[in-house]
Amino acid sequence: MLATSTVLLASITTAAVAAEAPYKVHFDVQIGTGTSSSFVVEVHPEWSPIGAARFKELVTAEPSFFTGVRFFRVISGFMAQFGISGSPSVAAEWRVKKIKDDPKGVKSNGRGYVSFATSGADSRTTQMFINFSDNSNLDGMGFTPFARVIEGMDSCVDKLYSGYGEGGAGDGKDGRGPSQGRLQSEGNKYLKRTFPKMSYITSVRVVSDDAEL
Repeated sequence: MLATSTVLLASITTAAVAAEAPYKVHFDVQIGTGTSSSFVVEVHPEWSPIGAARFKELVTAEPSFFTGVRFFRVISGFMAQFGISGSPSVAAEWRVKKIKDDPKGVKSNGRGYVSFATSGADSRTTQMFINFSDNSNLDGMGFTPFARVIEGMDSCVDKLYSGYGEGGAGDGKDGRGPSQGRLQSEGNKYLKRTFPKMSYITSVRVVSDDAEL
């Protein structure tokens, strides 16, 4: 009986989130030394209610979750990945807070759409990515868009530093980028020392008049 009640409560909560109005979040970004820019995403809870709810948690976290967060995996023509806290203790706290998958097929991973990263069923935490191009091949793999970039795609997102490319050998990859394991355990100290050119978030704020967070 308890299990049934829990499932019902989760369904009601998910439905409530899905019914929320879209809202906008503004990201200020340090593109490179002496160069700053910004972009705005519009969040649509009806596309991915569980993912949208997690994003709201991160946006409203105190202290700010996103401040100092690096775009640690930027692959030209593919996507820009971010969402690991630069503080190892904060990263460890969120890493175990996994969320369930959302239904697939509501929106496709087209240019400018934002989805959470996943390593398998019900494994999403805080990592997300912005699609640079049509990545509809990801649609059936659990990558469900919850938002899209509506301002600053060309002027900011496309200009994120991409020189490090794919992840390194520590993640079983063949690129020059950072090891996610070391990023989780060492935080921004590791990135500042070894990957100093990475673009990063300086602040976020809600700019929508449609929703109070």
